[in-house]
Amino acid sequence: MPTSIWQVLRSWFTRNFSHPEAIAFVLMMVVSGLIIGWFGSILTPVFVSIALAYVLQAAVRGLEHVKCPHMLAVVVVFLVFLGVLIGLLVGLLPAVWRQAFNLVHALPSMLTAAQVWLGVWLKPYAHYFPVDPLQNAVLWLKTQVGQLGPKVVSASLSSIPGLIEAVLYLVLVPLLVFFFLKDGQPIMAWCGRYLPMHRGLLHRVWAELHVSIGAYVRGRLIEMLIVGTACEIAFASLGLPYALLLSAAVAVSVVIPYIGAVVVTIPVVIIGLLEWGATAHLGYLIACYAVIITLDANVLVPLLFSETMKLHPIVIILAVLVFGGLWGFWGVFFAIPLATLVKTLLQEWPQVRKD
Repeated sequence: MPTSIWQVLRSWFTRNFSHPEAIAFVLMMVVSGLIIGWFGSILTPVFVSIALAYVLQAAVRGLEHVKCPHMLAVVVVFLVFLGVLIGLLVGLLPAVWRQAFNLVHALPSMLTAAQVWLGVWLKPYAHYFPVDPLQNAVLWLKTQVGQLGPKVVSASLSSIPGLIEAVLYLVLVPLLVFFFLKDGQPIMAWCGRYLPMHRGLLHRVWAELHVSIGAYVRGRLIEMLIVGTACEIAFASLGLPYALLLSAAVAVSVVIPYIGAVVVTIPVVIIGLLEWGATAHLGYLIACYAVIITLDANVLVPLLFSETMKLHPIVIILAVLVFGGLWGFWGVFFAIPLATLVKTLLQEWPQVRKD
């Protein structure tokens, strides 16, 4: 009956959403969502700076633990961060971009070689493949590469405002990171004055996340560095073309649990196959890559994320799909902490029970 259904819904809503802590938390989430929705693009450098400062704060506390003054610890950590950032922008990114550009130009010749190799391999089965499956792709790619020059010039002219914005971010983000590291505690205390009085749920959720989210982000960055470096050494030693580009792709792929490693394996194997064919050299490449991925999954990940990977693989994959669809790269990167947030909320959510 409609009346009984309404009573059930009313009882459920009263039990789960009438507690003062629940009301305060929902109100904060609504306000935060509105701020992100309305001002998200404007406040992007602020959000990025907060995330970076939160990760670097552990290094500041470590130096303070050995009796280093707070300001000196902030300056040391900030200078190291600035050096790493400049190294990435000046040394790594241009080299990766150059290899990506060279790969785009080499795609037609690579597909031509693949066409020849596939033709030889499929020759005994020619009656099953009356049309060359790569012929149209080769012709299309050659046409696209021929038009690449004008497209690059046009894109460069149209992206000048974006470049100016990127340069502005490169100035703003380090500056904001410094001040968040220097004055993080006073800023948190000031913000706390405007939070709702009934915020016990927020404190319990934050206490759970504070242990895991910082360790997760630092662990993910360390994992990217170790896996990327190991792949670069292995690929370069074997003479694999575009070794730096592929190593960077493998490093970024670890951000996406389970799915990333499968996806990035395809270009690694294809480029190795086109370079060496089905030879022992390709077998060495696959073996080295398999060893790196296996050690990452079975040694490095448990070591770095022992406190943050207490989620079922299905939950992790669903979190990647949902939060990645909502917030793109950052949703994928923070999928596990966000899933942990949802899990903690479900465990800690206060309920009003009738006697």
